[in-house]
Amino acid sequence: MALWAVRARSTGTRRHALRANVTKRMPSPVICFGQQPCGIFPRRFLFAKIQTARRLQKEIGGEIVFFYHDSDHDPRETVTILRETHTGKQRRLNFSFANKLQKEFSPLFAKRVLPEWKEKTAEQLGQCVTAPLVEHFRQIEAGNVADFCLGMYERMGLLDGIKVMRSGAESFRKRAAAIDDYFVDVRYEDELVRARRGADCLLLHKGGDAYIRLPLEEHGAPQISPTRDTRLRWMQSVIGCTHYVNGAGEMKYLNKEDAPEVEFITRDEISESDCAYVPDL
Repeated sequence: MALWAVRARSTGTRRHALRANVTKRMPSPVICFGQQPCGIFPRRFLFAKIQTARRLQKEIGGEIVFFYHDSDHDPRETVTILRETHTGKQRRLNFSFANKLQKEFSPLFAKRVLPEWKEKTAEQLGQCVTAPLVEHFRQIEAGNVADFCLGMYERMGLLDGIKVMRSGAESFRKRAAAIDDYFVDVRYEDELVRARRGADCLLLHKGGDAYIRLPLEEHGAPQISPTRDTRLRWMQSVIGCTHYVNGAGEMKYLNKEDAPEVEFITRDEISESDCAYVPDL
């Protein structure tokens, strides 16, 4: 074989190997969006995040991860705003809670679903959504608020092909990086509550300058969930996303320096973003 042919063949082999190595080093895209459980039917801003993530996946490939922040405790997150079919009037629905302590301070994954609430709410839903959606609601068997909401989103087909990772899962918490500003899940008056870690105690915020002070007992990673300011770094330490679909207001508090490797994509615009997303079934 001629010398020039041998060199050309050798050069081509090296180029092929180089391209293969570059391909190996390039991470597959991981497209993430995060949200608390946000109603019996998801609010339209969550639907917009899902649609934006799916559009991005079509463009660049990779997988989609839903960071389901079910550790949050705010009962206002699960308010569902619907419109009555015949009058067009808004109707606001939310879960009923076993007691005031659970309503105000228990994580959403620990707020219990009351059987009587489910039956009463199903009757009201019939005035706002189609019969198939009411049936979806009736078919959900979940003991807590976070499981119930997630079950509805899955039955609606919104999360098909999307990986769900939950902030309340012990396995997630054990893998997450240590943070210096966080909440701790502890027992208080026979309820699991989410208390803010203070300098020398744990705090339940009652509003304004009023707090319930709890002893700063020993705690570990399985009890810890992030604050708003540490959520991105904590989440990213486990998920390792390459792209993050953020909400319209998230960039006001997300610290991009906590995840310089991430490309942030603002979700698509959607009308009545705070209202519930209700498909025509």
